[in-house]
Amino acid sequence: MRAVICKKYEGWKSLELGELPDPIAGAGQVIIEVKAAGMNFPDLLLVAGKYQMKPELPFVPGSECAGVITELGEGVTGWGIGDRVIGYTMTGGMAEQVAVAAASLIRLPDEMPFANGGGLTTTYATSYYALKQRANLVAGETVLILGAAGGVGLAAVELAKAMGARVIAAASTDEKLQTTKDHGADILINYSRENLKDRVKEITEGKGVDVIYDPVGGELAEPAFRSIGFNGRYLVVGFAAGDIPRLPLNLPLLKTASIVGVFWGAWAMRYPHEHAQNIAEILQWFEDGKVRATVSKQIPLANFVEGFADLEGRLAQGKLVLVM
Repeated sequence: MRAVICKKYEGWKSLELGELPDPIAGAGQVIIEVKAAGMNFPDLLLVAGKYQMKPELPFVPGSECAGVITELGEGVTGWGIGDRVIGYTMTGGMAEQVAVAAASLIRLPDEMPFANGGGLTTTYATSYYALKQRANLVAGETVLILGAAGGVGLAAVELAKAMGARVIAAASTDEKLQTTKDHGADILINYSRENLKDRVKEITEGKGVDVIYDPVGGELAEPAFRSIGFNGRYLVVGFAAGDIPRLPLNLPLLKTASIVGVFWGAWAMRYPHEHAQNIAEILQWFEDGKVRATVSKQIPLANFVEGFADLEGRLAQGKLVLVM
């Protein structure tokens, strides 16, 4: 089978497209013939050796995919050959075939294309876990979303709206902000030319926002946190800007605000039933038209470098997906 292969922790430019033996289903596993695999910012960190985990080399990146079951391992029940599924893999998704634990599978609705299913898990599951379990978001609250046109950011826009929140989308260009507006954002902030803290203060009439969703980090973190309201929740999702910020700890004290970490992958592995329930709710919203599971670009496997370049350049609006 063809696969994207990481042989050394030297970043995406050292990745190769090569041939690997077809996987064999172990006990409790299935083999998926991959139709589409999501590309995510953590993939950049993983192949550079900068992520929270370091797979043994060589390995195939790709934490999520969608496709068709072609083989059942010993002890697998409830699934059949030919079933359309979404698989959460941690690694291995950027290949023509992958072995996946049956317990981590989600049934792909007939009305959802493989490309949308292949890009659903990481972005939407991360954002929903952040807003639902970590922020305890309730209808009527106001959410500020940084990097709102990116993969997780745009998912957060849609999900926060579906949950009944007022959404303030913040991004670096008017083009990106228009994308967020098209997906339901109520108010837009271009933080490349507007003062983030002052603009939020103006929008909320000095009250501040209830929840801040931050997958960016860097120099935006402190002015964003200074715009948080009383009893606000600041969600630490990632550091797309590259720099891990250091916040003065008097700020959460003065605001009685919480700084909340969001590591969806670890939570999903510890609490698979709760994760499955989250995914079921997201899929229902997709069927109801409340979320789109947007794919902004489909990239052939042979052109995988194009996707990694877009991720590094923060050019993606919505989700990038490799198609086989």
